[in-house]
Amino acid sequence: MEVPTKSALKKVLKKGFITVNGVLATTATLLSGDEEIALYIPKKTQTHKKLVFPLTVLFEDRHLAAIHKPAGVLVSGNTFKTIAAALPQNLKPSSLPDATTPQPAHRLDYATTGVLLVGKTGSAIRALNQLFEDKAIQKTYYAITIGTMPPSGTITTAVDDKPAQSVYEVAESVASERFGHLNLVRLHPKTGRRHQLRKHLLSIGNPILGDATYSLENMVLKGKGLYLHAHSLAFTHPFTQEEVLIQDELPQKFTRIFSS
Repeated sequence: MEVPTKSALKKVLKKGFITVNGVLATTATLLSGDEEIALYIPKKTQTHKKLVFPLTVLFEDRHLAAIHKPAGVLVSGNTFKTIAAALPQNLKPSSLPDATTPQPAHRLDYATTGVLLVGKTGSAIRALNQLFEDKAIQKTYYAITIGTMPPSGTITTAVDDKPAQSVYEVAESVASERFGHLNLVRLHPKTGRRHQLRKHLLSIGNPILGDATYSLENMVLKGKGLYLHAHSLAFTHPFTQEEVLIQDELPQKFTRIFSS
């Protein structure tokens, strides 16, 4: 009688198995008659842990939605707790014929907070992807940066050897004993490169407060997270043709520094 391999044994133990005369049977087992055949069915394993993750919904209709993405959570990926995994429990199912599992239409960094746009139907997901590709969605971010900087400007430093452009305006500045100056900066990325705003601000010598990756020596604020917030998205709704403006107010850690 053929002896199964160790990997094959693991598979059958999960699904159940058959023995012939007390020996594990395989597809190569031959029967001649009068054998003792036994079927073993494993007990049900513990059900998968259910994700309970309430999200703040900023906008929702039959086609799409927008939620507040908190810091310290991946938008999607092979981990248990992601924004994508939590969307079905936080959004109403679409009543449209091509309704599907809600999917994020873009990405925000793990440490970034703010508005995240979501498609609820197949056609909405495709339409939102096209809007982002066509740069037809106006994105506004706020960041707190370190050091003195001009009141406004355009940064065109290449990101990963690709053209990139970010426009900024300093909304307010305060003196800081440790950092010299801290600035509340309004940002308008014109391209969508990975970590674009973080890299651009570092390139002009004004890294984002709390950024441990793109920072200056001895200028990292630990334990407070990244001070970068996706504040608003403005676009023409691809189905109703209405002008949509979705805003997410600044986190408290911003307003503690800049109360106005």
